[in-house]
Amino acid sequence: MLNSVASAQSPVANSVASAQCPVVSGEELLDSLQPPSAANWPPATDHWPLPQATDHRPLVCTVRDLGRLRYADAFAVQQDFVARRKAEEIPDQLLFVEHPHVITLGRSAHSENILASQEILERSGIELHHTDRGGDVTYHGPGQVVGYPIVDLRKWKRDVMAYVRGLEQVLIDALREFGIASERVQGATGVWTPAGKIAAIGVHISRWVTSHGFALNVETDLDYFRYIVPCGLTKPVTSMRALGVNATSAEVTAALARNFGRVFDREMEIL
Repeated sequence: MLNSVASAQSPVANSVASAQCPVVSGEELLDSLQPPSAANWPPATDHWPLPQATDHRPLVCTVRDLGRLRYADAFAVQQDFVARRKAEEIPDQLLFVEHPHVITLGRSAHSENILASQEILERSGIELHHTDRGGDVTYHGPGQVVGYPIVDLRKWKRDVMAYVRGLEQVLIDALREFGIASERVQGATGVWTPAGKIAAIGVHISRWVTSHGFALNVETDLDYFRYIVPCGLTKPVTSMRALGVNATSAEVTAALARNFGRVFDREMEIL
């Protein structure tokens, strides 16, 4: 089984280690966003040493499947949940959604990483949205599981980079349940397989409450990635289906929710 962190000998790590995509935006940034030094990479264990919450009683995290929603509509839902979480009206949330074809530009986006004109995108049925997450350009579409955790990090750990590493671990461990070996790569946030990048991460944090999150290619039509340079990296992308795994969206979201609860010490309540 491939270790869950990239080793110095990893061909994936060697091909992308020099590229870095800032994937977080918000008020609680940038001091904690520096990647680990070479002397401390990779960690000695198979799992990233995630910090533990100070209170070990599991907090509730509600899991909601929003179905298919346009990006703008899903963003509005996120904003509503973020406001309610800040007000402590609701517990943490893990929202799952599938978007119609859309390209999003994060706060660090470079327009040259969109390789098609607005006219071509419209003709192909692809929406274009600027958003407040960190990171560059990414694609969402049918066959992709998108997860939006709305989590108060004050109840876990006030550590932005540990949160991003935690999301990577959730994805790595969920993929392992389907027999897919994946890893993280120093300087290139997300989750990678030898065949290419399988999951992207971009988050926003405001008053320690998170929004946005991750996108996992389950049975995504990978041809749509030809319209962009994902996260500014000219590297291949892949999907669970392309790797020979025919899992349903329900099976994948169940695995993700289960591992999210374990990594972030939450009791997952599925609605």
